[in-house]
Amino acid sequence: QIQLVESGGGLVQAGDSLRLSCAASGRTLLNYPMGWFRQAPGKEREFVAAMGWSGGSADYADSVRGRFTMSRDNAKWTYLQMNSLKPEDTADYYCAADFTRWRPVTVRRGVSEYNIWGQGTQVTVAS
Repeated sequence: QIQLVESGGGLVQAGDSLRLSCAASGRTLLNYPMGWFRQAPGKEREFVAAMGWSGGSADYADSVRGRFTMSRDNAKWTYLQMNSLKPEDTADYYCAADFTRWRPVTVRRGVSEYNIWGQGTQVTVAS
């Protein structure tokens, strides 16, 4: 059984940094795209970042580009480095895997494009 487990969330001040981690068990992440999403209270889940199966450059939402950096070791771990955090970054953060496409050329931003999700980790940014 495939499981994704996020960690690293917490309460920080505006301008601080956090590093989220996502660990996979039950299956290697090799050959499949990964994504990070977030959901603020009362809002829909939204795309944050995604990276292809081979790593390399990531795709970012406009709201986080230049502040967040996604990385992965391709086998088990995926990370989201979040710098210069703002109160509007407050949300539950989820990592997700797209195990429906083997070595795809592109990454996708849609919530429905990812079929395996972690339980989420809460990030609160105080002003």
